[in-house]
Amino acid sequence: MHIALTLVALVAIVTVVGGAARWVGAPPPLILTAVGVAGSFVPFAPRIELTSELVLVGLLPPLLYAAALRTSLVDFRRNARAIALLSVGLVLFTTAGIGLLTWWVLPVPLAAAVALGAVVAPPDAVAATAIARRIGIPRQVVTVLEGESLVNDATAIVCLRAAITAIGGSVSVWEVGFDLVVSAVAGVLSGLVVAMVIGKIRKHITDPLTDTSVSLICPFTAYLLAEAFHGSGVLAVVVAGLLLGHKSPVLQTASSRIFERNTWATIQFVLENSVFLLLGLQAQPIVEALSHSTLPASRIVLAAAVVLVGVIVLRPLWVFPATYIPRLIPEVAHNETQASWTVPAVISWAGMRGVVTLAAVFVLPATTPHREVLVLIALVVTAGTLLLQGATLPMLVRRLGLRGPDPAEDALQEAGIYQRAATAGLARLDEVVAGHDADDVVDRVRQRSLDRANAAWERLGSGAETPSHIYARLRQEMLRAEREEVLRLRGGGTVPHEVLQRVLTVLDIEETILDRTTAEDIEGREEELTVSDRQAEACPHLTEALQVPKPRTPTGCEECLRDGTSWVHLRLCMGCGHVGCCDSSPERHAHGHFQSTDHPVMRSFETGEAWRWCFVDELIG
Repeated sequence: MHIALTLVALVAIVTVVGGAARWVGAPPPLILTAVGVAGSFVPFAPRIELTSELVLVGLLPPLLYAAALRTSLVDFRRNARAIALLSVGLVLFTTAGIGLLTWWVLPVPLAAAVALGAVVAPPDAVAATAIARRIGIPRQVVTVLEGESLVNDATAIVCLRAAITAIGGSVSVWEVGFDLVVSAVAGVLSGLVVAMVIGKIRKHITDPLTDTSVSLICPFTAYLLAEAFHGSGVLAVVVAGLLLGHKSPVLQTASSRIFERNTWATIQFVLENSVFLLLGLQAQPIVEALSHSTLPASRIVLAAAVVLVGVIVLRPLWVFPATYIPRLIPEVAHNETQASWTVPAVISWAGMRGVVTLAAVFVLPATTPHREVLVLIALVVTAGTLLLQGATLPMLVRRLGLRGPDPAEDALQEAGIYQRAATAGLARLDEVVAGHDADDVVDRVRQRSLDRANAAWERLGSGAETPSHIYARLRQEMLRAEREEVLRLRGGGTVPHEVLQRVLTVLDIEETILDRTTAEDIEGREEELTVSDRQAEACPHLTEALQVPKPRTPTGCEECLRDGTSWVHLRLCMGCGHVGCCDSSPERHAHGHFQSTDHPVMRSFETGEAWRWCFVDELIG
């Protein structure tokens, strides 16, 4: 009963505090950590001790798997070099640097000092994901941070195990390197095997409940399989999650994908927030353990401060050279644009530690000299980076002028994708339609395909309520009345429950689709995309740029064709007919053309799109 009450209290606190933090716009990890620290000193608060097994086997696999499912495999590959430099190079650099600093300020063996370095080296996947996505930083930065935090735990754990072995004996650099390679290879292979097996199983599953149940055991299966072969369970979970998330559209039914997505979102919310609350609850037991330390308090405080500062300083010392030195290689410089210093600055400051650091420190043997001090330092580094870097990261992003994904550009790309999908669907309809198919049914199917694309384009229009939103508003009123009637029939007890439930499910699915449209209004997204008070006045550049010029390079971006680079979408200059690539493309030649020529208006050069954009007034026409 005591355990049950503790779990209920834990989930209740997480739900209330986490939900309130989201409501007021504060980062939940910071608030929950602070609540946990304060709660650890309350006499009647439950004492929940985090063990390495609980975190590394019970909590970490599902958290990593949920994050990996959401991470783009394509983006991960595109940023593989940056992710590898951070998740392997930076972890080794930090491990060595913190090890030397700890050895300098504390009377502990070098192996124990290096073990602490490995403990505090990896930024946490949960912290990076929970904070970075909420502050509106560029997608590439989020991808790099998530990729780093998904993989770096494997490097840190291998270094930690080698350092622990060295505490009781000796280990060479070559042995550490060999263990790292074996751990990585076995982890990746284990993840591949699990992903292949789960993929084959899913091809024969159509029931969403069964499919989601298989998904729930996947991270634990991957982790345990890798650990059985002395591989990295972390890497196995990440690889399995990336592959299954990437293949989900072809392996699962639509209902299974929706059910799985909602299930993992709930699990991630509860576990993610519970982790930070549990992290804070460790404060009182750790402080109490210090009463047995033979070191003076001043020495302990100095060591904690030195390690915390060292963790923060060592990251930019690696990130900036790792960002710019590879660009000295001609091939790299040719394929990549020169990054602004603001990007590595944000990456340098986004080094929040989390539950992995606090869990890993408990792996240290009980015989480790001054173990209680090392545990305290791990807590100080975790809480310090969360509260210092996590709390100031949004302000830093604003000061540096970094902007998150452009809602207008996202809407344009979304509309373009809908347009292409609708074109492909209509082409297939023309192929499969039979002569005996009713014309009104075919027309209705054809119109339904076009409605999605039209709704996306409507969001780029004027500030008035769009036809799609009018439809959603009116249809929701109808659905409310329809549901009330079904519930009235249910109350009468004359219709079987299964029949009523099927009808209610259909109504719920339709309302879910409509909710997406109305939610955009609630979140204010449409206000960002449509005409604001400043934009209401006519733009003279858009008014004048009506004649479409002849494109100079109708087959693609002029500079990309010349340099051999690639593009995502094409834009046409209304002043001279220059064809350039969009801001989502690596080179952003359309924007560069405006900067060099001051031609104010460009037009989409994509099939089915006719919108124009004024660079000067930042208006869509």
